[in-house]
Amino acid sequence: MRSMSGHRALPGPGQESVWDYPRPPRVEPSRERIVLRFNGTVIADTRDSVRVLETSHPPTYYLPRDAFPAGVLAPVNGHSVCEYKGVASYLSIVVGDQRADAVAWHYPHPAAGFEMLAGRVAVYPGRLDQCTVDGELVRAQPGDFYGGWITERIVGPFKGAPGTLGW
Repeated sequence: MRSMSGHRALPGPGQESVWDYPRPPRVEPSRERIVLRFNGTVIADTRDSVRVLETSHPPTYYLPRDAFPAGVLAPVNGHSVCEYKGVASYLSIVVGDQRADAVAWHYPHPAAGFEMLAGRVAVYPGRLDQCTVDGELVRAQPGDFYGGWITERIVGPFKGAPGTLGW
């Protein structure tokens, strides 16, 4: 992995650096209030989430599947493989006449060490109307593959921007 020693932002009080997160990633429970909005509707509002923390990545939040109203999550074709978490399946989000395809994912059978992800769903925050953590608007991790959530609490630099593929 490329060293970021000269470029790493130093965390201030109450902040975390993504360069202090482990690899392989760690999963930890969170009691922060997570609210997701799509098509002008709150589609999830919970304090029961887990964060996946991985070197160079902002946290990805996984919410309980039952935090979403019935009919909001629709399975779509497509899978991806994470060397740590296992095989991910994708979901679309449907609210009224609006649909966002493959905007969410889950691990039906997470790999050993990632069992806390079972029954939970993550979303790409930049593909919804709004995602908040304890009332703070989330910024999406750069790039079109990663699902990290950037808040003022998290400092980088973050993988995903041009030139960071080898990190």
